Amino acid sequence: MEELIAKRYIKAIEKNSTVESMKMMASVFSVLAESFSNKKFVQIINNPNIDKNHKSEILLKAVKSADSKSVENLIKLLAENNRINIIPAIAEVLRKNVATKTKNYNGVVYSDSDIDEKVIKDLSSGLGKKFDSTISLEFVKNSFNGIKVDVQDLGIEIGFSKSRINYQIVEHIIKAI
Repeated sequence: MEELIAKRYIKAIEKNSTVESMKMMASVFSVLAESFSNKKFVQIINNPNIDKNHKSEILLKAVKSADSKSVENLIKLLAENNRINIIPAIAEVLRKNVATKTKNYNGVVYSDSDIDEKVIKDLSSGLGKKFDSTISLEFVKNSFNGIKVDVQDLGIEIGFSKSRINYQIVEHIIKAI
């Protein structure tokens, strides 16, 4: 639900913004979204005894260095409508929109064994060519028995499981006999 509301706000902002201003807004709101992981901050924002103006002032002081009227106006509007809690959703929607407009995406490579940096770069460039984008991949070591590539914003998930490949080889040999 929050994402749908956030998309409406972002849609209105996009009409009068450039890609560069959207990038700046995305970085500002991602920093604000990180503050929602702080329990004390969330208690202040959710406290019904603190009025909207004080909450708005707290957030405006946090984004003052951005020096952006559109960011300030959005924060005032969110505070006015008691929607400060959707700031993390706004940050995520902004990040996705900027990624889509600039065609720069981030992804993750999962595997239980170490993967050479050159292989990761080759995967990035190959996927980038396939999807006409710039894709940056990051390696994360986990318990997945094989290799899995996940670029969530593009909806790409490619996996090669060692156990599945072994099963298919055995099945092929049995059919050949």
